[in-house]
Amino acid sequence: MFTYLKKERETFLQIEYIEMETIGQQQAVFGYQDHFVRMMEKAFSVLIGLHESKVEIKGEDSVGVLNAVSVIKSLQQIYNQGEADTINESMIYRLIDDVTDGNLEETVKAMESTITLTNRGVPIKCKTLGQKNYIKAMKESTITICIGPAGTGKTYLAVAQAAEELKRGEIDRIIMSSPAIEAGEERLGFLPGDLSQKVDPYLRPLNDALYDIFGAEKAERLRERGTIEIAPLAYMRGRTLNRAKVLIDESQNASIFTIKMALTRLGEGSKMVLTGDVTQIDLPHKTDSGLEKCASIVGSIDGISVIRLNNRDVVRNKIVKEIVKAFEKAEAEKKGNIREKRKTDIRR
Repeated sequence: MFTYLKKERETFLQIEYIEMETIGQQQAVFGYQDHFVRMMEKAFSVLIGLHESKVEIKGEDSVGVLNAVSVIKSLQQIYNQGEADTINESMIYRLIDDVTDGNLEETVKAMESTITLTNRGVPIKCKTLGQKNYIKAMKESTITICIGPAGTGKTYLAVAQAAEELKRGEIDRIIMSSPAIEAGEERLGFLPGDLSQKVDPYLRPLNDALYDIFGAEKAERLRERGTIEIAPLAYMRGRTLNRAKVLIDESQNASIFTIKMALTRLGEGSKMVLTGDVTQIDLPHKTDSGLEKCASIVGSIDGISVIRLNNRDVVRNKIVKEIVKAFEKAEAEKKGNIREKRKTDIRR
């Protein structure tokens, strides 16, 4: 762990010092061409410099200085855990947001435990507090409903947790499904091939995660043996699914009747995860999405968890997070305008 050195006073400036333990740690914290510390300087209105092995953080605002110290401390901790490769621009943005909200310590703890390993032996870990709560829900609940924007890891983490349960023998198979609805205005028409080939485009995110975790060859062998099954959501009717982990992706594109049908397929020793982004509904006009309605109807039942991820859980490029925030703001303003219009209409 790093060493705090006693605070010194200069004219109107608060100064803190942190001892860097190794050159590698220093490089990980500072980033290429000091990019990471420049980000912190801008976010916290501080100046950060290096004097031999000591990092100096100074500024007029004590809160900004201490926030910068906390982020650097967290980066040192992450480095010491052998996670230097995970330190990138997106992580710096997340840590800056978390320290501002008072969630930094919990977020760093969330990064500690490994969910499973990829086929290359790389540990898959949570990157945000929201993701940690999501994994906890999937472990403890029979049914988990996860609603969140693009880039929050809903699909990937669901596959990772299912893969780990399969490796441990807690389940006998993984069943992956999704509504066969095309995105936006694009329509693919009739697709060639057998059932698996026809539904493959709709389940590509699930397949990508599957190949990353098991490797392409092993994943295909598991599919051939029926240990991993991929099928359209409509083909679930009439089945009873025992000792299986059922993953239903893009659930915002299913009606409440289809979701009810899927939920009632669960047999002994099975669990289900429904994931979806209610801001990306591709259902035909006049067909309502059933995901939010389902969450409100069954969310209070014991054994069912509803997890809501938001822009703070976005782990893709920073611009994705900003896009999600912009759309969330626009949606909130739209709802506010509708409420005001209703109030005006009532007064009339």
